Amino acid sequence: MNIRTAFRPLAPLALLLLAACAPAPIYKAAPGTTITAVPAQVAHTPEQYGNGSVIWGGSVVSVRNFPDHTEMEILAYPLDSSQRPQPNAQGLGRFIAVFPGYLESFNYPNGRLVTLTGQLSGSRAGTVDQAPYTYPLVTVAQSHLWTPDELRQGHPNVSFGVGVGVGIH
Repeated sequence: MNIRTAFRPLAPLALLLLAACAPAPIYKAAPGTTITAVPAQVAHTPEQYGNGSVIWGGSVVSVRNFPDHTEMEILAYPLDSSQRPQPNAQGLGRFIAVFPGYLESFNYPNGRLVTLTGQLSGSRAGTVDQAPYTYPLVTVAQSHLWTPDELRQGHPNVSFGVGVGVGIH
């Protein structure tokens, strides 16, 4: 019996253990009503998507408070199976998340990752630097600001390799 056949029965168990480390999605998508288009697609033809619900996430660009609501500009990224934004991927466009009431902008610094669920509520013309830009608007129902520990969950700190290490003391 060689080593390969000896470990073959353990492979499904190892995969199961690695999969168990990944956290479950935080929001449930409503079948048939959750829009799978990305913000850049919605921005081009917002009328096509109406008031559908979305689960989007990304990196906070800015937070602006108004008398009765707060607007958060977010650069969208693809979400993993746990709905964590993947900032190493290519951006999917920007959108504005509209929250009722006041949010303390100090708690949402630029670059923090957030995932939210909400309803599309039209679009707004604006600019990114000097370039014209159309932002989809999302009225937020729920949001989650990711902590560094949560972002590391499901990413085992294990590496495999063959080699020789040399240390100098």
